[in-house]
Amino acid sequence: MATLETKLILALLLPGLLVVFFTRVTFHHIVGLALTIALIAASVYAGYTHNWILYVADALSLTVGFWYATRMVNRAKQKGQEVDEG
Repeated sequence: MATLETKLILALLLPGLLVVFFTRVTFHHIVGLALTIALIAASVYAGYTHNWILYVADALSLTVGFWYATRMVNRAKQKGQEVDEG
């Protein structure tokens, strides 16, 4: 059984990393966010998340991951336009 501290650290890291990973796989940041939210909803339904602080940590990590994924997609689009123009 994982302790609250372990769950908190994982809640702060994994959702953001999953958003970035799914964005890289699907090439769309909204799809990456939706897939990550679906995984978190499944874990809540299964009973793995049961504390409000974990919900806040998941939301914070999702926000940071989505911000980074959006930035990553925009940079890739700009770089693609520069290659097309050059």
